[in-house]
Amino acid sequence: MFVINCKNYEEISGEKIIKFVKIAEKVSKKYKVKIAIAPPQHLIGVVSNNSIPILAQHIDDSKIGSTTGFIIPELLKKSKVKGSLINHSEHRIKSNEIQKLVLKLKELKMISIVCVKDVAEARKYSKYNPDYIAIEPPELIGSGKAVSKEKPDLITKAAMAVKDSKNKTKLLCGAGIVSGEDVSKAVELGSKGILVASGIIKAKDWNKIISEFAKALV
Repeated sequence: MFVINCKNYEEISGEKIIKFVKIAEKVSKKYKVKIAIAPPQHLIGVVSNNSIPILAQHIDDSKIGSTTGFIIPELLKKSKVKGSLINHSEHRIKSNEIQKLVLKLKELKMISIVCVKDVAEARKYSKYNPDYIAIEPPELIGSGKAVSKEKPDLITKAAMAVKDSKNKTKLLCGAGIVSGEDVSKAVELGSKGILVASGIIKAKDWNKIISEFAKALV
């Protein structure tokens, strides 16, 4: 699983997101690698009809109806969104909300990716049985210093913590990943995929960098 979080970067604003998703689609088909994209929330509807999975960057534990400004999982599903990130380091939520949202997405047959900052959180939240746990040490996010090189033990220990939960949850890793070598190292250490953002979005040649990462996952 190769997840690209577009955050709210200007490089992906407006119609640029359409070009980006089309490039990712082509790379996904070429290398037979599952690529999912989490566009800026306001652009979800622009790209949700594409063949690759579109994810929300955040969802709320709120109901359909009078809930102005909240992101409702049931309505995302109706818009063909396939799942969501939960508890990203830039949008942290309480543990009881995480548990409710994982259950909600499971009920809706949508993908749940719970972001964690360390091994203790990986161990705790993998017990909720999300589809994926994505470990990202906050201090390395956007740093260009890959977690797979700077903190290899973190990935190994997180992989063991997820495995110990004895469910179907898989580990993704992210933070500072900027090359295919970083990706290969992460897989070697036990990650089943990656969650990336600026390393892709801010690259000058999207096709080149997405292809490089995808090849490393084959």
